Amino acid sequence: MQQFSFKNRIASNYIITTALLILVVFFAIYSIVRFSVYVRVNNEIKTEVAEHLKEIEVIENCVLLIEEEEWKTSQFNKVEVSPAFIQFVDELGAMVEKSPNLKQKQLTYKANAPVNELFDTKLENISVRQIQVPLYQGTKIIGYMIVAMSLEDSIMVLNNLFTVMLIAYPMILLVLFLIARFIAGRSIKPISTIIQTSNVITKDNLKSRIPLPQNRDELFTLSHTINNLLDRVENAIEREKQFTSDASHELRTPLAVIKGTLEVLIRKPRNPEEYKEKIDFCINEVNRLNHLVDELLLLARFENQKQTLKLEKVSLNALFLDVISRNTTIISDKKIKCIAKFSKDYYVTTDAYLLNIIVNNILTNAVKYSKPSDTINFDIIETENELICSVSDHGIGIAEEDLQKIFDQFYRSKSNDHPEIKGTGLGLSIVKRLSLLLQIDLQIESEEHKGTKVILRFPK
Repeated sequence: MQQFSFKNRIASNYIITTALLILVVFFAIYSIVRFSVYVRVNNEIKTEVAEHLKEIEVIENCVLLIEEEEWKTSQFNKVEVSPAFIQFVDELGAMVEKSPNLKQKQLTYKANAPVNELFDTKLENISVRQIQVPLYQGTKIIGYMIVAMSLEDSIMVLNNLFTVMLIAYPMILLVLFLIARFIAGRSIKPISTIIQTSNVITKDNLKSRIPLPQNRDELFTLSHTINNLLDRVENAIEREKQFTSDASHELRTPLAVIKGTLEVLIRKPRNPEEYKEKIDFCINEVNRLNHLVDELLLLARFENQKQTLKLEKVSLNALFLDVISRNTTIISDKKIKCIAKFSKDYYVTTDAYLLNIIVNNILTNAVKYSKPSDTINFDIIETENELICSVSDHGIGIAEEDLQKIFDQFYRSKSNDHPEIKGTGLGLSIVKRLSLLLQIDLQIESEEHKGTKVILRFPK
C-alpha cells in the first residue's frame, strides 16, 4: 500500500483537526439556531395564552368567551405567518370551543402532559408546539385552554440549514485540503532541496552544501546541522586519505630500503662481515617497520576506546619510575640522566595502561631529541584543582611555527635537518589521542635549541 507523501500527511493532519473544529462549530450554530427558533415560538405561544386568558370568564363551571362574535371575527381576519391555534376543552378533554382557523381539525388533549409546559406534538400531519393551560373556578379545574403554533416553518428553516451545512462541510474540507497541501509544499521546500543535495553528494563530491532557508526556523536548523555534518565527514575523509597516503609512504620506505639492500647483497659474493652488516641493517629496518605497524594498530585500536576504559587509582610516582626503568637501555646509551622530583605520593583515577603509553611516548621522544649527557626532569605539582605533571628535556627543541603541527600523524619537525634521529611521526599523535580519551589536558612548551617541556594536567 502506497503511503502518503510528507506534504500530504501534513495537509491530512491539518484537515482532520480542522474537520473536527468545523464540525463542532456547525453543531454549535445549528444548536443556537434551533434554540432561538424554539424560544421565539415559545414566547409567541405564551403571549397568545396571556391574551386569550383575558378574553374568557368562568361562570358556573362553564368557560365563556367575552364578546365571542368579535373573537371569531378577529380570528378570521388575522393574517399571520405562523398562526396560533386555540381550543377549549372541559376537564375530561372534550372539546368545548376552538378557533376558526382550525376548521375541521382538532387539537389533541394530552392527559398525561404536564400543565403550563410546552411540548411538541402533531395536528394531523402538521408538527406543532403546544401548551395546555388549566382553567379554574376557585380551586377546581373545570377545563383547559390549549394553545398551539405550527412548527412547519421552523422545521423547514432547520432542515435547510442542516442541508446547507451537510453539503458545505465536505466542500470546505476539500478546499482547505488543497490550500493546506499547497502551503505545506511551500513550507517543506527546503526538504526537497536537502534531498536533491544529498543525492549529488558522494565520497568523491563532498563540496556541495544545502542552501540555508531565509527563515531561521526548524528547517534552517536542520539544514545548518546537516551542513556541519557534511563538513565533519569531509574533514574525516580528507584526514583518512592523508593518513592512508602517509602510511603507505612510510611503509614503502623501509620495504624499499630492505629490497635495495638485499639486491645489492646478492649481486656478488661478499665476506661474512659484509653479510652480517647488511643483514643487521635489514633487521633494523624490519624492526622499524614493525614498530610503525604497532603504532598504526594502536591508533586504530583506540579510535573509539572511550567505552572500554578501565578506570582505577594509579600512583603517578610509581608509573613514572616504571617507565624510566623500562627505558634504561636507551637512556644509558646516550648517558642521559633522569631526575624525578616527587615531594609525596600522588594518585589519579585513570586507565593505567593508556597513561603508561602516554608517558612512555613522551619519555622516548625526550631521549630521542636530547643530546648525549643531557638531563630529563620529571616533576609533579599539586594545586587546589589539579595535578600538574611535566617532563622537560634540554634537546634540540621545536620551532615555534611547527608547534601546531606536531600532533599531526607522520609529521616530524625539520626531520631533514636531523637524519640521524629516526621516527615515524606517530608518537605525539598517539599521545594527543589518548589524552583526549582520558580527559587529560596536554600542553607542549618548546624553544628551538633550548629544549621541550610536556605538561599533563589531571583534574582532581
